[in-house]
Amino acid sequence: MNVTTTAGLLERGRAGDAEALSIMFDRHWRRLAILVHYKMGAELRQRFEVDDVVQETLLRACRDLEKFRYEAPGAFFRWLSAIATHVIADFARHENRQRRREEPNPGNVDPAVSLTPSRIVAQKERLQKLIAQLDGLPEDYREVVILAKMEGLSPQEIAERMGRTREQIAVLLHRAIKRLRAAAQS
Repeated sequence: MNVTTTAGLLERGRAGDAEALSIMFDRHWRRLAILVHYKMGAELRQRFEVDDVVQETLLRACRDLEKFRYEAPGAFFRWLSAIATHVIADFARHENRQRRREEPNPGNVDPAVSLTPSRIVAQKERLQKLIAQLDGLPEDYREVVILAKMEGLSPQEIAERMGRTREQIAVLLHRAIKRLRAAAQS
């Protein structure tokens, strides 16, 4: 098994390799942060930091890693997305941030937090730039990009959710990505 794929990293992580978990979580951090940003909505973002929700999501994923079953590419991110949805609901119900603290990680290793302060700042800057670019898109463009690229839904699933045909979704996604790339280059 390739040790740099999600499945390979997952296998290494389950065997106790904290570095593998760190690499795997680093790969999904930005995408997860964008998804959380939009799932939280403006009201929750005023009360809670996106980074706090992402951090709690990754901590819960670490804790429940044995429950995850890798079935196909994209399955791990969909699992993280489902965890994030639960974390957001918990944050909305429980304003007391101290309640979030779980039992300490064995061995005092926190694979979800292996970033240096400068890397965290750089990631936040890139994240804010991408969110601004997404916010600059028309609502249907932003929605199709989030559903396709962040949530990993198939064109058929997106079509059903947005009430359009699969062909319309393909065209909409193509135009949205083209506009997003243009915004990134300007």
